Amino acid sequence: MAAATVNIKHVTVIGGGVMGSGIAMITAANGYRVTVVEVSEDAAGRARRQVEKDLRRMAQHVSKGNEQAEGKFFTDTAARLAYSVQLEEVVAGTDLVIEAIVENLEQKQKLFKLLDQKAPPHTILTSNTSSLSIGEIGSTAARKDRIGGLHFFNPVPMMRLIEVVRTKDTSDGTHEALLAFGKSLRKTCITCRDVPGFVVNRLLFPVIHEALGMVERGDATHRDVDVAMKLGLGHPMGPFELMDIVGLDTVRSILHERHARNPADEGTRPSELLERMVVREKKLGVKSGEGFYSYK
Repeated sequence: MAAATVNIKHVTVIGGGVMGSGIAMITAANGYRVTVVEVSEDAAGRARRQVEKDLRRMAQHVSKGNEQAEGKFFTDTAARLAYSVQLEEVVAGTDLVIEAIVENLEQKQKLFKLLDQKAPPHTILTSNTSSLSIGEIGSTAARKDRIGGLHFFNPVPMMRLIEVVRTKDTSDGTHEALLAFGKSLRKTCITCRDVPGFVVNRLLFPVIHEALGMVERGDATHRDVDVAMKLGLGHPMGPFELMDIVGLDTVRSILHERHARNPADEGTRPSELLERMVVREKKLGVKSGEGFYSYK
């Protein structure tokens, strides 16, 4: 299906957490006007503080010690960023929506139904989901040709890949616009069909599942598994280091989603270790200060 390619000028990022704030920052840094939408003023304030903290670090990096250039980069980028709790008002004037809320299908479907009703007809709706079906998320919307996936990786400023996901209904024009947008952020984009886990997580989570099982059985410690993957396979970090960065709650959600789709497959069984750490001990990884490693 063909459709006119959208000229993207204003981007709305819904959800200002770790992923949403990172996406908003690099999008604004590359010349787009960006509004971060949150559920409360407190949450919007936290998102602003996180973005500005990361933006100062980014400004220092790109300016290479030139204080004047550093200040200009920060000021110019910050001027393109806005924060709001008025979702309907913001999306009424946007060209691209990137949803980055909690990994819950029902909540995402409810959001996409509202976005479809309130956003202009040309607006493209996307999700940053790492595990849920884009088609299922967008099933409540009428504009199915203007729905796709933009899966960024954490930490967003450093990770160069975006998985651009197209459903069976995504138009060629929408897909081309999303590829062009991703490349304009100086990212490498790959195309993937709307299959569980897309490319990266489809390959990654069997490894994570087995790594958790090895620690649960006492086959090896989490530290030794990480060392083995780094020195034996050349990975930049081990699976436990990676889980801490991604967020153990997010990893748990993805494991539950995989199991729900394949309940008879022992290879998708949720991890008892992860359940204990997330639910009882509230250890979420880097964002809580402690996971498999301590960050305090």
